[in-house]
Amino acid sequence: MTALGASLLEGLLAADPGHRGPSIACGAGHVAEFISYRAKAIDTVLGPIRLQRAYYHCRVCQAGVVPRDAELDLCRESLSGGLRAMIAATGAAVPFAQAATLIKDLAGITLSTKRVERAAEAVGATAAAALDADTVAVLAGQVVPLPPSVPAPEILYIAVDGTGVPMTPAETAGRPGKGPDGRARTREAKLACLFTQTGLDDDGRPVRDPDSTSYLATLEPVEKFSDLVAAEGRRRGSEHIRQLVMLGDGAHWIWNLATARFPEATQIVDLFHAREHLHELADLLAFIITEDPNDWYQARRTELDNGDIEAIVKAAMVYPLVGPRATQRTKALAYFQTNAHRMRYARFRRLGMFVGSGTVEAGCKAVVGQRLKLSGMRWSGPGATSIITLRCQNASTHQATAA
Repeated sequence: MTALGASLLEGLLAADPGHRGPSIACGAGHVAEFISYRAKAIDTVLGPIRLQRAYYHCRVCQAGVVPRDAELDLCRESLSGGLRAMIAATGAAVPFAQAATLIKDLAGITLSTKRVERAAEAVGATAAAALDADTVAVLAGQVVPLPPSVPAPEILYIAVDGTGVPMTPAETAGRPGKGPDGRARTREAKLACLFTQTGLDDDGRPVRDPDSTSYLATLEPVEKFSDLVAAEGRRRGSEHIRQLVMLGDGAHWIWNLATARFPEATQIVDLFHAREHLHELADLLAFIITEDPNDWYQARRTELDNGDIEAIVKAAMVYPLVGPRATQRTKALAYFQTNAHRMRYARFRRLGMFVGSGTVEAGCKAVVGQRLKLSGMRWSGPGATSIITLRCQNASTHQATAA
């Protein structure tokens, strides 16, 4: 049946081979002359077909022009748009070899692993370029996102995190790393997760609005990521929603981004990251704590949940330390002192806000890790960017509109 469909499609397309007269504009201000009809093999979701297309040539540009290819979105392509979309969906979901097997098993189309890889990454590169162009247009005011629906959500959250992606040696050359040899083997993918909240559940806990989540990610420097997040914030109605909240761990680049791009946002350090740092502080002081170390930790954890950072610092400074341990304590406490205003968890809860960045951490695992961090994988920069872009689009349940 697919073979019959392919033959019908081939006959339908043959009705217009793209002859537009003896000459046409070449697209660069010159004239291209008709030369002949030329065949092209195309793989489609129905199977392979063969097209006869009118071929023109521009003597000035020394380039061929095929109107029918442009009309069918087949310029420099031997895969139909529908098949490219199929490849992109499977190639973003599973490794390329597995994607080729799925396409063969489910659609009866045989493609090499390398062809699947190239096609999926090409679709992802196009999507990433479109996102970049749209970001520039939004930030320049050339594209104005439509305001949120009425009534608008109460709170827009922007949760940010980063995760390492294994890269080829060429991609990490000259970069410092954490390994024994000091060489980097990964590059950081910065991920943002935006979602809204309108109400609370019966227990007074915040509830994420359904179909309100959007993801974006890049391996580019934080300046580029900052532009992407700022544009997505505008698309999501940051200029209209009553309350903005920025969620993240204690990384300085996250709060620098928040201050520069969303100065009106309430900044909140993820509670579970803060608890991890508190546990490390308790382990550091365990040898000198005169009471039960676990009791000491539980008391400090209660203070942390209440947002009483000053009490934690005071309790940790009771014990006299000198030398390296004193330096380690100072460094550990600096995390809490620097982020004290971002750790007023009791107040944030009273305001009905999320205090955990679980959505973006889950995104690091599900959107990035489950596809790009499998055993043995090593990515090029463009390849990783392409697949991450596709996966962010597939994971997003919210689609913003603009005018």
